[in-house]
Amino acid sequence: MAPFWLAAFFLAFPIHSALAQDPAQPKDEPRLAQAQPVVPFAPIPADMANLNDFVWQKRPVVVFADSPADPAFADQIAELEDRWPELAARDVVVITDTDPATPSEIRRKLRPTGFALVILAKDGTVALRKPLPWTGREVIRSIDKMPLRREEIRRGALSAESPPRLAGIL
Repeated sequence: MAPFWLAAFFLAFPIHSALAQDPAQPKDEPRLAQAQPVVPFAPIPADMANLNDFVWQKRPVVVFADSPADPAFADQIAELEDRWPELAARDVVVITDTDPATPSEIRRKLRPTGFALVILAKDGTVALRKPLPWTGREVIRSIDKMPLRREEIRRGALSAESPPRLAGIL
C-alpha cells in the first residue's frame, strides 16, 4: 500500500493535466498562461525610442537594415510577429531602424552595418548580434538562456513558466 502522502499528492494534482502536452507546443519550450493579455505587435521606430527607458523593464530586440524593403528585414519582422505572444511574455520590445542616412541614437550606439539583429538584456548590455535573420524560436531560446530570464522562470515571475515536473514520483 502506498504511503498516505503519495495518495494525497495524486488526488491533489491530477497527473493527466500535469503531463498533458499541447501537440502544437514543442516539448522543450515553456507554455504560456492562457489568461495573460498580449499587447499587439507594434515595433517602435528607433528615432522614437530611448534604450535607457527599457533598462530593467524590457528586453529590446533591435532590427536594423539599410532600407525597409530589405528582404532580410521583412523576414525578421515576420518571424518576430509570428512568435509575438511568446516574446511579449518575455518582456520583449521590438525596435526598428531602416534609415542609415539619418542615424538614430540607437544606431550610433550599436553601430550596425547593413542588416543586423541585436538582442539586449534587461540590464542594457548587448547579449547577441546577428548579421542574418533568426527564426522566432531561435530568438526565444537565446532569451531563455540569459541569466536574468532563468531567474525569472525559477521565481515564476512570468507566465511562461514550465509545467510542474513529477520527477522521482513516476
